[in-house]
Amino acid sequence: MLLGTVLHVEKGVWLIHMVRIEGGVTAAKGFQAASAAAGIKYEGRDDMAMVYSETPCIAAGTFTTNVVKAAPVVWDRKIVEDSACVHAVVVNAGIANAGTGQQGMQYCEETAEQAAKELSIPMDSVLLGSTGVIGMQLPMDRIKNGVKLLAAALGDTPEDGHKAACAIMTTDTIPKEAAVKVEIDGKTVSIGGISKGSGMIHPYMCTMLAYVTTDVSITKELLKEALSEDVKDTFNMISVDGDTSTNDTLLCLANGLAGNRTITEKNEDYERFVKALHTVNETLARMMAGDGEGASKLFTCKVIHADTKENAVLLSKSVITSSLAKAAVFGCDANWGRFLCALGYSGAVFEPEKMELSFESEFGSVLVYKDGVTMDYSEELAAKILSGKEVTVLADMKMGDAQATAWGCDLTYDYVKINADYRS
Repeated sequence: MLLGTVLHVEKGVWLIHMVRIEGGVTAAKGFQAASAAAGIKYEGRDDMAMVYSETPCIAAGTFTTNVVKAAPVVWDRKIVEDSACVHAVVVNAGIANAGTGQQGMQYCEETAEQAAKELSIPMDSVLLGSTGVIGMQLPMDRIKNGVKLLAAALGDTPEDGHKAACAIMTTDTIPKEAAVKVEIDGKTVSIGGISKGSGMIHPYMCTMLAYVTTDVSITKELLKEALSEDVKDTFNMISVDGDTSTNDTLLCLANGLAGNRTITEKNEDYERFVKALHTVNETLARMMAGDGEGASKLFTCKVIHADTKENAVLLSKSVITSSLAKAAVFGCDANWGRFLCALGYSGAVFEPEKMELSFESEFGSVLVYKDGVTMDYSEELAAKILSGKEVTVLADMKMGDAQATAWGCDLTYDYVKINADYRS
């Protein structure tokens, strides 16, 4: 099912380069998915997921920058770097398999061994993901049985992918999926993804698990570069609470079944693939930011006309990570001083007397600060704008041509409630 088009301009002409389509990880040719209720932590819901391609895939990944790394992160990094191919990803929700020592690594091996047996694939072609409580050991009898259930339930429909997206949720309130198709070398290439993440969300990466599948034919080197570069403007530009998780994982699998000539250089085909990948990643990232624990709004900061890209990133991130700014957005309080203050301690150098600050949402826009002083604006209008479901703070630095966008959420009473009793 077509969900909309994504356009961009080339030489003054609007071109349709990609189309949003229904689905997630099963949108690309040759990919299947499944979910299962293994009883790992949750009752009455699926808590394990599998993504599988019978055709061997190349894989690329980015992982947490936390010094404390969960066992599946250590496992996946080695598989991505050293294995000739990848066939499957197995994920569990409820227990993170972090802070579990050598036993945790042994459980990774046992999980991969079970998947290899059920799917008749090499053990080193199995990637793993875990999310949930740190410090608990996995109940391996349930994990192994879950793998059996997953292997038997694999399917390639959008519903199969949707169930997988639901199964990896922890404190998420909605499943997160996105998919597009794009023409490359006269062939239809599809890219789809699922993700989870609601708390412990902070650049770089977060309590974030994200799995992207594509049927494009591309070299491993270029897939790795495309993913590593795009994460800088997508997943690394979101924050909920300033906590960087032990388990952050983003994986991209490509099986080549689209039949395009293999992308071996940074040509037009590569650029089309990168744009499509960006659309999927950005969609998933925005969904995670807007679904922050206890959140009622997506809170965006867009910085324009900065002197450098690096400073634009610093400025935008500083605003969306400010607790005072997040609280103001929650309370619909047009206290622009909080946003100006966050810009000021970002580490970027700028001239406050020359910049402008505006609020935007579905209810309109209002300029609140310009040339070093407050504007004569309506507090009622500003409060109305800040009451929108998607609120943007626009900072025009008046310095250059660089820009960046960061996504976060408001800070509500429910955030504390959720995290004060997370293990229950």
